[in-house]
Amino acid sequence: MSFQTESRISRTSAATGTSTSRTRYTTSRTTTVVVVGSIKFWRRVRNAVAEGWTWVSETVGVAGWLLVATVVIGLVAGLMFGWIEFVVAGIIAAALLVMSVPFLFGARSYSVDLSLGHDRVVAGTEVSGALSVRNVGRRIALPGSVDVPIGDGIVEINVPLLRAGATFDTDVSVPAHRRGIISVGPARTVRGDPLGILRRENTWKDVHTLYVHPVTTAIPSTSTGFIRDLEGNPSSLIVDADISFHAIREYVPGDSQRQIHWKSTAKTGTLMVRQYEESRRSRMLIALATAESEFATDDEFELAVSAVGSLGVRGIRDGRDVNVIVGGEIPEFARRVTRTIRELPTVTTRVLLDQLSGIDRVESVNPLVDVASLAVETHRDVSVGFLVFGSTVTAHQIQSAALAFPSDVGVAAIVCNPEAEPGYRRLGEIAVVSIGLLDDLRHILGRGAGA
Repeated sequence: MSFQTESRISRTSAATGTSTSRTRYTTSRTTTVVVVGSIKFWRRVRNAVAEGWTWVSETVGVAGWLLVATVVIGLVAGLMFGWIEFVVAGIIAAALLVMSVPFLFGARSYSVDLSLGHDRVVAGTEVSGALSVRNVGRRIALPGSVDVPIGDGIVEINVPLLRAGATFDTDVSVPAHRRGIISVGPARTVRGDPLGILRRENTWKDVHTLYVHPVTTAIPSTSTGFIRDLEGNPSSLIVDADISFHAIREYVPGDSQRQIHWKSTAKTGTLMVRQYEESRRSRMLIALATAESEFATDDEFELAVSAVGSLGVRGIRDGRDVNVIVGGEIPEFARRVTRTIRELPTVTTRVLLDQLSGIDRVESVNPLVDVASLAVETHRDVSVGFLVFGSTVTAHQIQSAALAFPSDVGVAAIVCNPEAEPGYRRLGEIAVVSIGLLDDLRHILGRGAGA
């Protein structure tokens, strides 16, 4: 006999002689609804308490918490022990809290518009921006302030009392003394009492990115020693098929029959084939050292970045293929076994300078020797190479980096040291250029091109 409403059912298996006990609890629909409703209610209460605490923590300042503590301690201790001074202190603190509340009204009545005159500038200048604050409410907005984050700093602008629909315009100056990428914004409207007891903030989503490009100098277009040619420039490497004709030689097994020169064959009675000089596209490869150990000071690194920018801009404007390579950052556990590089986009001069704005020295990065080796493996058709580094790189390291390039590729090493005299010397087949100022690069390369 079975019962559908029983809470426990016991069954005995006759085949095995063992007893199996199964338990089933039944609950009513009303109980389930109550449990689910309680869980939802608890979640709503918890979320409301969390939101309220977040609002309180963002609104009440340090001075506000001191006043709250004074109210609680003063009134409780004063009433319990009959200390009039504590009661008076608690009443004054409570009065200050109440009087600071009206300053929070109209915290969202502002409409803020922030704009910059330029989004790309050269290091050493300033960018002027415009800030417009408008009262979009129907009532008079009490005086407040607007905080504009600029990089790691904040500019505070005081906003006077504004009538409904009134606008307050002011200028914002963004210093761009050093190369980098600066984030301007988002602007925050701040409303609060003069004592800093209560404070309300409203953050706007408008964020501007300012690219501070490195300083560059104009390098003559002939400074690299290559003439602009859309079909490529002939090199000293002899190949069997190309554009620039070189000479005629005897046929050897494996030569293409299309290269047979039939007139010479008829005259000599021996199969003769054509030879060509390999034509190359003027590909400029610039390897920039980014390891902290390869530069003595930050000024050396800034000079190196400016030199790379000057060379890259000149190459792009001359219509050459330019590749700017830097070392890729590697994790701590794989420094000795990992070699990686990063190639900066060089579609236009603006794109290249934007990328150079964010370059910085890194501790865990491959040295210049590995960077040059991987760069040549990636671009085997390089025509001229530049190695740019600081004063701490030794002559042995320079030679090791230059050996990564093919023997028929011209390699120039640029040593950036603001404290050294500019000069030019030869280190084997390598041209070593020492610069103390950016203009030294233009003068030395200009004299080399003229010679």
